[in-house]
Amino acid sequence: MPSPARFTSPTDGLELATWTWAAEGAPRGVVQLVHGLAEHTDRYDRFARALVAAGFVVSGADTRGHGGSVSDAVPLGGFGEPGAEGFFADTAAYAEHLAAEHPGLPLFAFAHSLGSMCLQNVLVAGPVPYAGVVLSGSTTLDGLVGVVQGLAADPDAGEGLAGFNAGFEPRTGFEWLSRDAAEVDAYVADPLCGFATEDAVIGGVLATAGRTADPAALGRIRPDLPLLLVSGDRDPVGGPGGANVTALAERYRAAGLRAVELRLYPGARHELVNETNRDEVTADVVTWLEAHLAG
Repeated sequence: MPSPARFTSPTDGLELATWTWAAEGAPRGVVQLVHGLAEHTDRYDRFARALVAAGFVVSGADTRGHGGSVSDAVPLGGFGEPGAEGFFADTAAYAEHLAAEHPGLPLFAFAHSLGSMCLQNVLVAGPVPYAGVVLSGSTTLDGLVGVVQGLAADPDAGEGLAGFNAGFEPRTGFEWLSRDAAEVDAYVADPLCGFATEDAVIGGVLATAGRTADPAALGRIRPDLPLLLVSGDRDPVGGPGGANVTALAERYRAAGLRAVELRLYPGARHELVNETNRDEVTADVVTWLEAHLAG
């Protein structure tokens, strides 16, 4: 496991914890990890080591209010005064940092769940230094609003993230994450996972649903940017059968992006890199990254 370093947020000076895995041999590219809600970057160690073995430098910053990126002003489970816009700005700034730190190497992003929703905002905000972006466990934000509202109305749904467990076995309340019971148990046992978050966290991200669906905003994304969307077809975030993540792919294609790929994994749930078919998913991501090294 690498040791954490620090990156200063451009919005409020918050010191973000960062984790970097050096490539084996001469690096071929860089992958920025952007983790999901109520988790942290070093959970991706196994996945990062697979990318490292393929010649990629891997680096990610713990999202503000997550992992090691907390302070008196930004407690665990909060975004602090900058809110969701600060989250988006942090992610974009760290991308620029990685691009400057590794000149001449193509920079990719692998963004999961809430991290993928952040990337949706980063992409429409303006030019990005990415050679390609992988969105994992993603969805349309307007579609997710409907999912969340449906869970709120379901008397059998649990509270918070456990609400997504409706329809899955009720052993821990987090079976929606993976079919691998050991991975679910590790998540539940981790004090830096599954914690309650302030309403402004998910609410602030969902408030950008209109922006991330606006055809004019989507039209500002450069049309040759390669996008790979990966999701389990039983991931409740992506909607029944992956309907909402499929709609997201179609939305990007309609905006003129020419290299949008979607891969739905039958039976898989939310955390694909921790799923029972994680080796298949990882190999698919590595193959896709290698195919886009030349730009």
